[in-house]
Amino acid sequence: MSRRLSGRIASVNVSHGGVPKRPIPGGWVDRLGLEADAHEEPPPMHGGVDQAISIYSVESIARVVADGHRSFPGAFGENLTLDGIELDEMRPGDRVRIGDGGLVLELTKRAEPCQTIAHWFVARRISRIASKLNPRDARWYARVVAEGPVRAGDRVGVDSSD
Repeated sequence: MSRRLSGRIASVNVSHGGVPKRPIPGGWVDRLGLEADAHEEPPPMHGGVDQAISIYSVESIARVVADGHRSFPGAFGENLTLDGIELDEMRPGDRVRIGDGGLVLELTKRAEPCQTIAHWFVARRISRIASKLNPRDARWYARVVAEGPVRAGDRVGVDSSD
């Protein structure tokens, strides 16, 4: 059975390394990720072809904040913050089509939290966004299938064939 999810890009986020990643109007995504973005720790910890882009959602941010933690677009190191798509409805292999410029991502795996973001959590409880405990609020990594532009406000469609 095929399913289709849709939403939009709420925020495009970059940093010179580390967190938080700060919003920018938009940018170009190549096979290694969003241009102008960097990581403090190289692959395999962060970045590389299979972890080129990190994805989170405004819905997850709202739930994390409601639990008393601090969060905002880019706080947990995501490049793209989605609006309108629940993260636990997505699966590895799903294709994420963004905007009209041809950008296509493929989800590879969940991005497990590390101590770099612990300061945002009450009592440093990063497990609040761990995939096994809270899949609804766990981030995703994606590889780039087709390079292209991304801008805040772009439409997002997620295609699956499971």
